[in-house]
Amino acid sequence: MKTNNKYINLLLTIVVSMLIGAVIMLILGFNPLEAYFQLFKGAFVGKLNLGTTLQKFVPLLLTAMAFVISSRVGVFNVGVEGELYLGAMAAAWVGFTFKGLPAPIHLILCFAAAMLVGAAWAYIPGSLKARLGVNEVCVTILMNYVAKYITSYLVNGPFSAKTGVPQTPAVADGVKLTQFMKPSQAHTGLFIAIAVVVVIFWLMSRSTMGYKFTSAGLNPLHAQYVGIDPKKTMIRAMLLSGAVGGIAGAIEILGVYGYFLDNFSSGIAMDGMLAALIVKNDIKMVPLMAFFLAVLKSGALGMERYTGVPKSIVDTIIAIFIIFATMEALFAFHKRHKAKKEEKSAQPSKQN
Repeated sequence: MKTNNKYINLLLTIVVSMLIGAVIMLILGFNPLEAYFQLFKGAFVGKLNLGTTLQKFVPLLLTAMAFVISSRVGVFNVGVEGELYLGAMAAAWVGFTFKGLPAPIHLILCFAAAMLVGAAWAYIPGSLKARLGVNEVCVTILMNYVAKYITSYLVNGPFSAKTGVPQTPAVADGVKLTQFMKPSQAHTGLFIAIAVVVVIFWLMSRSTMGYKFTSAGLNPLHAQYVGIDPKKTMIRAMLLSGAVGGIAGAIEILGVYGYFLDNFSSGIAMDGMLAALIVKNDIKMVPLMAFFLAVLKSGALGMERYTGVPKSIVDTIIAIFIIFATMEALFAFHKRHKAKKEEKSAQPSKQN
């Protein structure tokens, strides 16, 4: 019953947010019905539009999952963007350096390098949080900038393809992910992402590792009492989160570009984090929210092209999602606080 309520609440949040978006369009002098028609048409109608939606869905899904994994142990990994950048660079470097390898082995090495680098980058804030109690939000936000500057230096310096645009040499043809819905950039990375999500879901809900993550996140003292080291568990969760962020970067490079392009991500991981936050890190609902955000992002271009409604309206709708999610959390806190007060006031009367 509670699960059904979650889905109903999410649906209501979507409807109300879009209604508020419609009101804003009316105030600006646009027809909201036509705008939403063009938005969904631009997201689904035609191979180009649907393929673009699927292509945008993949990184949103994986980065949202990366955030969910760390949140399970009570750590907010805001540094998935940095892990995505470094994972993408690692995959590109392996892709253009080790040419001549059998394609399957070469592809595995690209993903292994991306996962290793992403996990290593996530280890730093995870270790600082677990061992020294350093605030992971501040550290990960700052480390995002460091990661971007590192990749920018590499792509403009040692790994530069010496073209007019800052980019690395193209990866070997054998490691490029196949595009299956041309002329769009939808690629087989979609199926890799789905497989990764299935594995994560199994780990989080069926494995001993998932139980340890949940125990350490809910109550570290109790976890320690039953023999689970909360510090090591926290670090392991961050390593897994960073590895998934690295996979997201590798898929973008191998599936969309074929090389590392400087500043290729326009806040992809941040949007993925928002998808996770809107559904309160519910691993079952994350794919639905990530897909809906992909629909909004993909359809916004068509909406702007055919109706003149600025695509920033989509960002407004997403912001309203977050506001409603926050309000729901505040109402839940208020109810709990009120219940505790009533319980305390009832105790003296019972004693009398």
